Amino acid sequence: MIVYFLRHANAGTHLATPKKDEKRALDKEGIDQCGYVGRALAALDVQVDAIISSPLKRSTQTAALVGNEMGYEGKVNIEAALRPEATFADFRKLLDKYARQEAIMVVGHNPNLSEFLGRIVSAAGCEANLELRKGAVAKVDLQRTAGSLQWCLTPKILRSLYAAAAESSRPKSSRK
Repeated sequence: MIVYFLRHANAGTHLATPKKDEKRALDKEGIDQCGYVGRALAALDVQVDAIISSPLKRSTQTAALVGNEMGYEGKVNIEAALRPEATFADFRKLLDKYARQEAIMVVGHNPNLSEFLGRIVSAAGCEANLELRKGAVAKVDLQRTAGSLQWCLTPKILRSLYAAAAESSRPKSSRK
């Protein structure tokens, strides 16, 4: 199974009240990040059978916006196993639940999403030190219980690639 790990995009400053923080939406930068990530995944011809998100608003928005850019037509599945306080055991159960799928995308939060990614790609289940920045996406080829990291892209890298591609497609006379 292919698992795409996507950390929610930028959502501004953490709110002190937990209930209010759960409803914190993406900011303009986060919405832009979702566009870059979704268009890049579409350009890479990424197809997923399921998009699974934490129930927090910033994650569900990220999942919906990136999925839309990719041409994903299914619904976004909400799973508590991707909440900020979820454990690796919760995440393993989620993977078991979706084991029949060829490719899935999980959308969640740090620090646990980076922990899940690190534990999936490390030998013997110890934790590799991998950090997903906001809006970053990593592709993992998962075989039974161990995975192999194929790539990890950040919105900053993708924005730079888009800018370079746009510049190279402009006529030479109009370039700065």
